[in-house]
Amino acid sequence: MVESNVTCWQGFVFLGFSSFGELQLLLFVLFLSLYLVTITSNVFIIIVIRLDSHLHTPMYLFLSFLSFSETCYTLGIIPRMLSGLVMGGQAISFMGCATQMFFSASWACTNCFLLSVMGFDRYVAICAPLHYASRMNPTVCAQLVGTSFLSGYLFGLGMTLVIFRLSFCSSHEIQHFFCDTPPVLSLACGDTRLSELGILILSLLVLLVSFFLISVSYAYILVAILRIPSAEGRRKAFSTCASHLTVVVIHYGCASFMYLRPKASYSLERDQLIAVTYTVATPLLNPIVYSLRNRAVQTALRNAFRGSLLGKR
Repeated sequence: MVESNVTCWQGFVFLGFSSFGELQLLLFVLFLSLYLVTITSNVFIIIVIRLDSHLHTPMYLFLSFLSFSETCYTLGIIPRMLSGLVMGGQAISFMGCATQMFFSASWACTNCFLLSVMGFDRYVAICAPLHYASRMNPTVCAQLVGTSFLSGYLFGLGMTLVIFRLSFCSSHEIQHFFCDTPPVLSLACGDTRLSELGILILSLLVLLVSFFLISVSYAYILVAILRIPSAEGRRKAFSTCASHLTVVVIHYGCASFMYLRPKASYSLERDQLIAVTYTVATPLLNPIVYSLRNRAVQTALRNAFRGSLLGKR
């Protein structure tokens, strides 16, 4: 089937934001600025967690891997999008499109599983604090991270195979800035209902299963917090979860809207703008939310900044 696709043409062309005309230069400046801040912030979070011994705990270990996953996700999408804003329509080979879809879907799924792992970590920390060190030991943490990445790659591979088993022999223009599943699926010829069902099932498995695990963790957390006698104790316990909850709500809100809808509700131009949210804005939320709401990260960032200033002197 892949060979028949290749014989039709050698690839696709991204239309990107060509319909925005002269505004593309403004979009380039805006997206480039957000992209640089995103990469810098996530890399800085990883470095700070690595260097500060106070952050060598499972919670921040998972946060550093989430930052790493978000960084890889944006690296696979944004540079080509920025190039398209400057140079116009961007061609991509058939295999290049499949590769981009595989990695973008893999990292997106990995993010969901890592958020589930972070929810489980908060559950153990609040509901079983005396057993936290034994239950969240380095071996368990490594297994949880490894399972998240392996599961993400498997689901990403599944989504890519479901799409690229189809024939593409009509239009080769993708009304998008990267090889996402809805716009690529819209170019397929023939009956795509089976592939649509496959994508829906895989998306449901990733989003609903991971969100269910997070919900169960927070149901136990809520019960444990309500049992704390003092208001100050309840506030402190909840504050350790606030950053994670904020990221979860935004991440799952965007992902559910994009991938858990019937095909009839797709609007490629509108969805392209929405895709900017989870490819440009959402990866930036991770370091911002944790930097603004987490005192330990704030302290580590201040220490790192002061250390860099003293080093220059």
